[in-house]
Amino acid sequence: MKVSPKKEEFLQESLKLIHEKGFKATTMRDIAERLNFDVSNSYNYIKSKQEILESFLFRTSNEFHKTIDNVLDSNYSAEDKLKSLISSHIRIASEKPYEVALLVNEWRNLKEPKLNEFVTLRDTYEKKVSKLLEDGINNKIFKQMDIRIATSVVLASLRWFYDEYTVKKNEKNLNPIEFERQIVGFILSGILL
Repeated sequence: MKVSPKKEEFLQESLKLIHEKGFKATTMRDIAERLNFDVSNSYNYIKSKQEILESFLFRTSNEFHKTIDNVLDSNYSAEDKLKSLISSHIRIASEKPYEVALLVNEWRNLKEPKLNEFVTLRDTYEKKVSKLLEDGINNKIFKQMDIRIATSVVLASLRWFYDEYTVKKNEKNLNPIEFERQIVGFILSGILL
């Protein structure tokens, strides 16, 4: 569905404000003030703050799932699949840092039943990463290791990356390709045989 430029501006400014203040502290009035219009106009774009949260969390989560599903369905080796996964995380985080920040920091603010649905999606994603690592171990590409710990370390190594583009967004030297090279090297050096 095509979003109007005004609605997109509204949503992006909402995301930035939520990132700055936190979801709970951000009000629809704050968002309206940021955009210089009356709070009642906010409801022309979105029904509630919760709708903003749900929309971005599920859209971003689905993007990560689509990417990992494509990686897992490829004929690549486990090493190349992991490289592709890392690359996709960095690409999404560099292109959509505020969406990823919301995904990392604000998911707990979802209301049921959406909270349970989101946690299920997150757990499913982690299982997909675990499967990739387990396949690499079984094919003697990766070292023997505790899959749960390895999955947590890989995801934790990628989770922070959005911050480089929200906090340091004005720096000219934020090259996602260079970040990718370094992070791939760091992660693979810890798990390759």
